[in-house]
Amino acid sequence: MSKGRFKIANTALFGVTAVTADTQHSFPRHTHDAFGVGIIRRGAQKSLSGRGVVEAGPGDIITVNPGEVHDGAPIGDHGRFWQMLYLLPETIAAATLDITDGGSGTFEFEHPVIRDARLAGRFRQLFATTTADDGAFLEGETGLLALVASVLRPRATAAATKSAGIRRAARLLDDDPARPVTLGRLAQEAGVSKFQLLRAFVRQTGFTPHAYQIQRRIDMVRRLIDAGSPLAEAAATSGFADQSHMTRAFVQRYGVTPGAYAAAVH
Repeated sequence: MSKGRFKIANTALFGVTAVTADTQHSFPRHTHDAFGVGIIRRGAQKSLSGRGVVEAGPGDIITVNPGEVHDGAPIGDHGRFWQMLYLLPETIAAATLDITDGGSGTFEFEHPVIRDARLAGRFRQLFATTTADDGAFLEGETGLLALVASVLRPRATAAATKSAGIRRAARLLDDDPARPVTLGRLAQEAGVSKFQLLRAFVRQTGFTPHAYQIQRRIDMVRRLIDAGSPLAEAAATSGFADQSHMTRAFVQRYGVTPGAYAAAVH
């Protein structure tokens, strides 16, 4: 599937999707529900990450964790060309069980940008293998395990710094993204004023409450499309005013239309 200069394709490996993009598009803050690892092949970009603002250029490996708020804008006038593999958390969990001989714990990509020529070569080979028409399954599995073992690290146990009130407010949006909700209702749930809610919500989630709600609605749209729902039904179920509203939000965050995404996954 391609839309403009984007291409999305399922691979033979379970839970692994390949994305190629050649674009000048600037992406606003958003999240993914999958792990992402890729490489900048041409051009450069600046992006927000869980480790602050970073820059990546040709040959750099780029990563993102599920739920990590990030954005992305090209550096210069010619955009950038990248290749990404998105891996479902279940795929990463299975890989880490193998890598750690059954060890438990949670893992994450520690560095949003990695400058390592050998690792970049491994990724290019893995991407070529997994996206080839006759992709060698065994070679792909081997390359994926080797790559994950190289870049994934145990997640440090962090102190619970998020306010319980803000977590409750966010959970209202998580549990039912389609439900209309007012700022006053969220503030009431959090036990703070509306102004206090706005400041604390952005600080703790990286989003305004409205942007957070739109992201959760887009997450719902992707799940519905994955399950085969028609686009108009996905828009209505997810709380968008209409299909056009859904499409604008989807394209802004991911660079492709919901229709193009549906064609790629089915």
